[in-house]
Amino acid sequence: MKNDVVIIDSGGANIASLMFALERLGAAATLTTDKEIIGNAPRVILPGVGAAADAMLRLEQHDLLELIPNLTQPVLGVCLGMQLLAQHSAEGDTRCLGIIPATAAKLPDDQGIPVPNMGWCRIENKRDHPLLHGIENGSWFYFVHSYALPPGDYSCANARHVDDFCAIASQANFFAAQCHPERSAKAGARLLKNFLQIS
Repeated sequence: MKNDVVIIDSGGANIASLMFALERLGAAATLTTDKEIIGNAPRVILPGVGAAADAMLRLEQHDLLELIPNLTQPVLGVCLGMQLLAQHSAEGDTRCLGIIPATAAKLPDDQGIPVPNMGWCRIENKRDHPLLHGIENGSWFYFVHSYALPPGDYSCANARHVDDFCAIASQANFFAAQCHPERSAKAGARLLKNFLQIS
């Protein structure tokens, strides 16, 4: 079905709430590491929590490192999944999937602003994009992260910690959200709905 979505089982604790959020939108969500199922899915979500090196190792153990960058259907990276779509992460000097031309860097821990960045941040829309349809500039999203991609040409929206960071990204058929849309109330539900409508 058009609204089916396959979630790559990356071992994150947020997967159940992500599946429930998708099901509330009428999508049939399947959790798997099966290459054939992922390759044939109408759309794919790559979630993740924890350390970049550990997540990349899990993908390698399931022989997914070559498959994911070659997917041609819409793909959404969520939280750590966004960073895994980058070329590199400074966390553990980790080589990532190489899709978004950027390096995930640790958030600065000066100016009395704590790391990890945990809580609600406003996004600043940088360009019109189908992933942001119906999401107003300045909408609030929920974040939990210590690393982030810098703003770039791939940025659909940025948010701010000490400095601006990329909150929502697009690169060809790959999309990414540093926030947790499944925990971001109405705006997060709209982002997921928009992703389900991208073909």
